[in-house]
Amino acid sequence: MAAWEENVRKVVPYTPGEQPEHLDIIKLNTNENPYPPAPKVAEILKNMDAEILRRYPDPAASELVQALAERYKVPREQVFVGVGSDDVLAMSFLTFFSGGKPIFFPDITYSFYDVWADLFRIPYECQPLDEQFQIRTTDYLGDCGGIVIPNPNAPTGIEKDLLELEQIIAANPGVIVIIDEAYIDFGGESALKLVPKYDNLLVVQTFSKSRSLAGMRIGYAFGDEKLIKYLNDAKYSFNSYTMDTVTIAMGAASLRDEVYFRETIGKVTATREWTKKELARLGFVFPDSKSNFIFASHPKCPAKELFEALKEQGIYVRYFDKPRIDQYLRISIGTDLEMQTLIQFLEQYLGENV
Repeated sequence: MAAWEENVRKVVPYTPGEQPEHLDIIKLNTNENPYPPAPKVAEILKNMDAEILRRYPDPAASELVQALAERYKVPREQVFVGVGSDDVLAMSFLTFFSGGKPIFFPDITYSFYDVWADLFRIPYECQPLDEQFQIRTTDYLGDCGGIVIPNPNAPTGIEKDLLELEQIIAANPGVIVIIDEAYIDFGGESALKLVPKYDNLLVVQTFSKSRSLAGMRIGYAFGDEKLIKYLNDAKYSFNSYTMDTVTIAMGAASLRDEVYFRETIGKVTATREWTKKELARLGFVFPDSKSNFIFASHPKCPAKELFEALKEQGIYVRYFDKPRIDQYLRISIGTDLEMQTLIQFLEQYLGENV
């Protein structure tokens, strides 16, 4: 090892889902929305004057913040925006988790949490899900330096009851509790309504899933005005211009097309429920997902075998080679045709190999 390497901050990085270069596949591995963004977003792209790109963007992203405040009926001082919810969450870890005590989050969850904790030298403890992959409320009532709970959880898709979440928030007034709601629009109940009641609550959401803008990277958070100020102070100390001009305009445009948003959510959830019935018919078992994916296992066929067979067929799903979940596949919800193709292949494969 070279001498300078002794001072390198070494971490094991997050591994994102595979992004195949060829397009002739069915891509059900990264929870992207199968439908295009709102038509108003396309109008922004069509009419944007390239001349504007020579100027720095608005560091406060005022247009987007105002649109979010109006859409969710909150004061704009309670809104924070960033480059995807990953940016918002990373900034929150950096800002709020510096007390020295370990932060708590589930052992089976979004695998970026421990990466950020390691990167920022934040001690943490993973609280184990129960045998049904449920988050246990009692595990989050002890002394800690902060809490992060995804709701619905990923990769399981299970929603935590809002009353139990409130119990956790109320029991931890001395630390920040982050509720990561990346998938909340697909069936869960948001903790946003609790923000006026608890000044230690931060609710994080994203445009990547329900608003079909994963490629633009827009994340946002709601919290007490003081929380948001601390986040902005950290952001402006790190990088004042985190969001580009086009992204700000497209995000605001997406929020102005509520009818299309509701229509798209309806399509995804209807397809999800159809897929649940078909997977159950084929013998799969899975938690009741409230997200845009299903976390499924077949008792007679190893998940890795199915994963490789699907990939060979040009159908990409997500496989996690980790303890307790290595017999499960996370299957994103695509279009009706894509899910029908998936079910047809699984029916044929299982019929021939099980």
